[in-house]
Amino acid sequence: MGETEQRPTAGSRLGAQENAGISTLEHGQKPPLTPPGKLISIKIQMLDDTQETFEVPQRAPGKVLHDAVCNHLNLVEGDYFGLEFPDHKKMMVWLDLLKPVIKQIRRPKHVVVKFVVKFFPPDHAQLQEELTRYLFALQVKQDLAQGRLTCNDTSTALLISHIVQSEIGDFDETIDREHLAKNKYIPQQEALEDKIMEFHRNHMGQTPAESDFQLLEIARRLEMYGIRLHPAKDREGTKINLAVANTGILVFQGHTKINAFNWAKVRKLSFKRKRFLIKLRPDVNSSFQDTLEFLMASRDFCKSFWKICVEHHAFFRLFEEPKPKPKPVLFSRGSSFRFSGRTQKQVLDYVKEGGHKKVQFERKHSKIRSIRSLTAQPSEQHTEVPKQSSSFAYGDDNDAAAVQSCQQGKELKASMEDTGQHKSPSLKKSPKEGRKVDGAVVSAVEEEEEAATDRMQQNRPQSQQPSTGSLTGSPHLSELSINSQGGPSVANMSLSPNLSPDAKQSSPLISPLLNDPSCIRTEEEEEVKKKRFPTEKAYFIAKEVATTERTYLKDLEVITSWFQSAVNKEDCMPETLKNLIFSNFEPLHKFHTGFLKEIEQRLALWEGRSNAHIKGGHQRIGDVMLKNIQSMKQLTIHLWKHDEILTELENGIKNSRKLETFCRDFELQKVCYLPLNTFLLRPLHRLMHYKQIMERLCKHYPPNHPDFRDSRAALAEITEMVAQLHGNMIKMENFQKLHELKKDLIGIDNLVIPGREFIRLGSLSKLSGKGLQQRMFFLFNDILLYTSRGLTASNQFKVHGHLPLYGMTIEDSEEEWGVPHCLTLRGQQQSIIVAASTRAEMDKWIEDIQMAIDLAEKSSDPAPELLASSPPDNKSPDETTVDQESEDDLSASRTSLERQSPHRGNTTVHVCWHRNTSVSMIDFSIAVENQLSGNLLRKFKNSNGWQKLWVVFTNFCMFFYKSHQDNHPLASLPLLGYSLTIPSESENIHKDYVFKLHFKSHVYYFRAESEYTFERWMEVIRSATSSALRTRALSHREPHTY
Repeated sequence: MGETEQRPTAGSRLGAQENAGISTLEHGQKPPLTPPGKLISIKIQMLDDTQETFEVPQRAPGKVLHDAVCNHLNLVEGDYFGLEFPDHKKMMVWLDLLKPVIKQIRRPKHVVVKFVVKFFPPDHAQLQEELTRYLFALQVKQDLAQGRLTCNDTSTALLISHIVQSEIGDFDETIDREHLAKNKYIPQQEALEDKIMEFHRNHMGQTPAESDFQLLEIARRLEMYGIRLHPAKDREGTKINLAVANTGILVFQGHTKINAFNWAKVRKLSFKRKRFLIKLRPDVNSSFQDTLEFLMASRDFCKSFWKICVEHHAFFRLFEEPKPKPKPVLFSRGSSFRFSGRTQKQVLDYVKEGGHKKVQFERKHSKIRSIRSLTAQPSEQHTEVPKQSSSFAYGDDNDAAAVQSCQQGKELKASMEDTGQHKSPSLKKSPKEGRKVDGAVVSAVEEEEEAATDRMQQNRPQSQQPSTGSLTGSPHLSELSINSQGGPSVANMSLSPNLSPDAKQSSPLISPLLNDPSCIRTEEEEEVKKKRFPTEKAYFIAKEVATTERTYLKDLEVITSWFQSAVNKEDCMPETLKNLIFSNFEPLHKFHTGFLKEIEQRLALWEGRSNAHIKGGHQRIGDVMLKNIQSMKQLTIHLWKHDEILTELENGIKNSRKLETFCRDFELQKVCYLPLNTFLLRPLHRLMHYKQIMERLCKHYPPNHPDFRDSRAALAEITEMVAQLHGNMIKMENFQKLHELKKDLIGIDNLVIPGREFIRLGSLSKLSGKGLQQRMFFLFNDILLYTSRGLTASNQFKVHGHLPLYGMTIEDSEEEWGVPHCLTLRGQQQSIIVAASTRAEMDKWIEDIQMAIDLAEKSSDPAPELLASSPPDNKSPDETTVDQESEDDLSASRTSLERQSPHRGNTTVHVCWHRNTSVSMIDFSIAVENQLSGNLLRKFKNSNGWQKLWVVFTNFCMFFYKSHQDNHPLASLPLLGYSLTIPSESENIHKDYVFKLHFKSHVYYFRAESEYTFERWMEVIRSATSSALRTRALSHREPHTY
């Protein structure tokens, strides 16, 4: 590699060892040969504005110089960066890594090459290293100073306040004024100094690393983040600017984005002299192809921009570096340029698998030295995590100690870890060269999941740090992760506003599962098991009663044990409310403890674990069910109280900030894997499950079966109980859902009002002057809300507008706007244009909105004023300012971090946002009925063994446990958007009772123990993966009272 002059260097200032460079090549590859010959000196300007001189052979390719800089900085993720220099025509171009340096930089003595960020990922949480994020923060600082990153004054002040925090630490008015006087971050900074200090005051205790994270979190949401404008003209001669980003090619007029061409829509990019051509894929509804043409200043400008587009497409869209084309024999046509280097997928995999040492480094302007962990261990995407700080809330200390003790002697590993046996990093090659990801650029979380599943069955002991992932890039997500003892911990870890941004938490789309070798079952064990246990359907129906009863009892213990214990420690709940809750739940818990014991004793006899089965009187379950359901009727008085419990608890939370904080914190504990008020409804849900089980049993038995009479009597008893509580259940479900949605929304005060009913929530694209922008819509029987996910500690959705349904009409607008699945909602005062992701999604929304309009018309009452804390949006969809909200919201980002509560990031609302789908109240009702628990064997697509896991399916999600005795889940997998199929012959599963879950590139196989359990899992999972139209859902449901 290149040699540097013997003087203080960027690497030494950052604390890097002189010989500790990290190659950016894949493991096993050799670096480019360094040709012998004369050395040339190249001056490199770093992002901290210092200059370094590197000496490289003049015939060395550009990659030698690039790697020399990265090695000197000890920069692992150097692929995001590039070297930029002015060519002989004074045009800024990128250094080609394949061509010799001397052929590109003709007069190296007179040229300063800039080391800058080249590829801006969609989510800065994909950057694993603190050093990488620091360099990105320096790039943002540089772009602000140069006027490239334009935004409003509030956002500018907020960005600068984080820069100041990272440089001088906590707020001190005198020091702040002196620092701002000496350092000019933007032109005309004086006008913003008071606002900068006001924001800086709120960052107390924030470390430089946290400041970098917050800075990038804000910057990435700005329209001009990472944008380099290239002047051009359209066919009409209008002056515009072209830019390229991770998502595709963007068109700007001034600094306002007016169009975007996603990579998924682009078929071909080319240039011809000064003309830049974009050939789009044909529209689904038409056969012609559309080619767009833009005129640039010169051929060189045009070719330079074309190269940048090719590189961005390859880096973000391909799984691996494209192979070079064979050289033509006679003559060549067109450019031979290709992307050289690792793709983002390969970078993420390399960092994930690499056992590189991470060294200390110092920031140029900061008083505080940032330390990267010295532990050599495989690093995950979104997993560059320091040791857990006290900001993490793990719930009960005793529980954490229990987790630690049970892990002695072995480490539990999650599926998102690297558990490979390789001693050094290696990259798995995709079977298809340069294979594209389906659709638009897939989030790196999903890419990570794909890579991790390929290595799950391998095992390597290692010291573990907490390992998490992040989809949204916010450090405030609450989701499944790895605890500080090295084992998986539950989703309910909360991050305070001042938690290190390295401690990112995993995405709701990631499901780290166990990988304990002791869980892997051999084929011999399976065969012995099949021969030993009964095989009749009635036995498996009885077993379903036992498995689901175990889960139900654990859910009751969340209230009677965990919640009660926490309440007793904190003086925050009135005695009347405390007595109301626990006096009605404790009798239920006591009864069902005995009920479960009876069922398990009967199953033991049935399975032959006692000589009593010889008499043949124990291969039945109807008598046990009848006896206990009759006893259960005496507990109906407690079930009737559940309405009052739910209402009083919500009123208490509304009236007491202390109780609100307590309940919110309890929901962040590991045992509370669902919203707290959901556990309060579990006894009513359980009645439905008994009814369904007894219906299946009676349907299976012939009338002359000995168990038929008792089973039918038990069914009659439970049906009567359900009928009595039917109206109460419907009302409470809606009440619970409204209160749950209230937690996900900000900018709304009176969501829960008498008579309001929830109908559907989901993601739609809203058309405005800026194009299509993703919004979350919430439909009720009187009003339609639209929101976006704001930059808050709680990941809540900010309400931007509402449309009363009274007098609303729906119009198909596909032809008018040229947008697929597009419709116009015309209200009496406002109209909006929205587009669904698919035709099926649009049909669901049209059906439900029309039904809601009809309900609103019948009520004859316009909806009450809703947005008490944010003004209504009455602008036309054509106005470009409609969605200026995204930038304006940033002003509240830091202050809201202090005010807002940590919020669970794996709620159904967030999953719908990420999966771009929707869920209706009917879907929720079906989900209540379709709950299941039991053991399953799980296998990844590229693994060999099967793992035994205890699985609980509820609330559109699979929760994974080591065993049914565990108090909290170790991982979860939301299933909205997944497809459920049977493995094909080509997948070489060759096992019975196997079903396949598939979402984009993620594939899981699950294996049931019998035909009955296989059909049951297929039935309940299908209810979550395939949301049907309202009419179809109602027509296909079996008739029942609730």
